[in-house]
Amino acid sequence: MGKRALVLGGGGTLGVAWETGLLAGLEGEGVSLGNADFILGTSAGSIVGSTIARGVSAHMMAEMQIAAARLAAGNAAMSGPAPDLSKVMAFFMRMPETGEPPIELRREIGEVSRASQTISEAAMLAQFATLGVSGEWPKKFACTAVDATSGEFKVWREDDGVDFARAIASSCSVPGIYPAIAINGRMWMDGGMRSGTNVDVAAGHERVLAVAVIPAAIAEERMKARVGAEGDAVIKAGGRYELVSPDAPTHEAFGPNLMDGTRRVQLIEHGMRQGRLEAARIKAFWS
Repeated sequence: MGKRALVLGGGGTLGVAWETGLLAGLEGEGVSLGNADFILGTSAGSIVGSTIARGVSAHMMAEMQIAAARLAAGNAAMSGPAPDLSKVMAFFMRMPETGEPPIELRREIGEVSRASQTISEAAMLAQFATLGVSGEWPKKFACTAVDATSGEFKVWREDDGVDFARAIASSCSVPGIYPAIAINGRMWMDGGMRSGTNVDVAAGHERVLAVAVIPAAIAEERMKARVGAEGDAVIKAGGRYELVSPDAPTHEAFGPNLMDGTRRVQLIEHGMRQGRLEAARIKAFWS
């Protein structure tokens, strides 16, 4: 059994911002989560998790994101309207409260992923390169994806021998917003189409810390029930489980659309604040 696992869930552009701020706030209080034995990322969490796994400090990540957000705010060409997430949100509301969504449901959202008009795969990969998503596969890191045709769930690991940037892009390929990503002759979409967190993948570790973006606007209690059921899998395997999710002020800051880049700086700041507040609890669990 491994010792410590860090699980970072999905949450769009604002999820990346809040998770980064949270880790930076914890880091400022002397709680570094980059020393986990296993780091799992889903969607937004794959960007944050892979960066931490490469040894980049959370404070540096936060500073880079704030600079990028301010640059976008001053450039009209970079700050268009937030993407329409209505199809994905409708899918989430049809997911069962616990357990994996039926394979038929995953195939249905996979059709949306494969058929929607989006930016090109090359454009998405180039976009992700600006976030530092490139190079060698980080040690101890894995990310999730779902086959956009069959609905099969996949955990990408270094041993799979796939291109790191493509694996991250597939984990972040929100249906209807980004293109499905080609890997090994198959098309892959966001790992959040199986679960926004996939905490149960870390079962078998002694301590599992899950960071889950659960904004009140999208059925908070329903999502907490799903994450809790996945945490039960960790406990049944003999481990301990702890959850960090947005607090009340952060809920309000998220707003109605997780892809609204104009709120990034706000969410980083809320994450930092919450990280400082959570530091004692997390340190006691993680140490």
